[in-house]
Amino acid sequence: MTPALPSPASPSVSPELAERLQRGLTSVDALLRSVVDHEDPFIAHASAHLAEAGGKRFRPMLTLLAAELGSGINDEVVAAATGVELTHLASLYHDDVMDEADLRRGVSSANAAYGNSSAILIGDLLFGKASELVAGLGPEAVRIQAQTFVRLCSGQIRDDRPAPAGVDPIDYYLGVLADKTGVLIATAARYGAMFSGCSPEAVDIMRRYGERLGVAFQLADDLLDISSGSGESGKRPGTDLREGVATLPVLLARQSVDPSDDRLKVLLDSDLHDDALHAEALALLQAHPAMGEARDRTNDVAREAQELLAPLAIGLAPGSPAMESITALADLVEGVVNRVG
Repeated sequence: MTPALPSPASPSVSPELAERLQRGLTSVDALLRSVVDHEDPFIAHASAHLAEAGGKRFRPMLTLLAAELGSGINDEVVAAATGVELTHLASLYHDDVMDEADLRRGVSSANAAYGNSSAILIGDLLFGKASELVAGLGPEAVRIQAQTFVRLCSGQIRDDRPAPAGVDPIDYYLGVLADKTGVLIATAARYGAMFSGCSPEAVDIMRRYGERLGVAFQLADDLLDISSGSGESGKRPGTDLREGVATLPVLLARQSVDPSDDRLKVLLDSDLHDDALHAEALALLQAHPAMGEARDRTNDVAREAQELLAPLAIGLAPGSPAMESITALADLVEGVVNRVG
């Protein structure tokens, strides 16, 4: 589940800023629907399947918010935000095939609705549409899009493989998160600053901020998977655990040298599709100090993201659109790591 931006009721988001963001998002949605349309009815319907299922449009919203650091939302910012969302949607089609998912955003996943081959090809088509849209923004935008795509793919490939011999599993995992989750959020923030006329220094700050934000989001999601109640996170507790996904709390627990953790480590290497074993492992992990350490590491990454914003505030007048954007961006980090769903 993707986190929402701070609500208009938040002190960091004035009604004026909320209205500008909403207008921008309306423009993004209109362009998105235009771009995914196709003369072939089947292709048009399949391409729009996940876009019409909803989602909070977190990445394009971040692009729009970052644009407030410069001259504000314009046609290029809207096009860049739409390109980012198309790239994200394309990745979801591929993710659902790899995960053999049945549902996405409360509707049938694309692979369930159209079959694996069509889902993969529609994902490829959307990647092409994203690249076509970004091409209108110039060669630098195309280069960024290509580099983002490479890192998305490499992160997903590495996510399906164990850490190589001699590589720290936690460092490896954090690198995977930076690629498969952080890079597209980094590009979203980078584009917003870039196409609103911000300085190269500000653009680079937003790139680094976005990547840290993405990693913090995924680490918080790891914690939610273990700690949430059945109705809180939108999925069954311990889903990653059941599927054998070694998230940060699992990696930390495996490093324990305490003999009392031997049973947990045996369970973590077992087939946890067995309900009884899964329940036992989940209960032991929920009570393990690894959860607190993982929370501390998540908060560290969140602080890194917030601290990156500090230079952007130098010389800004209180209450200016740029200052309001910086405050909202800092609050966004808090919302990501402290969410319950």
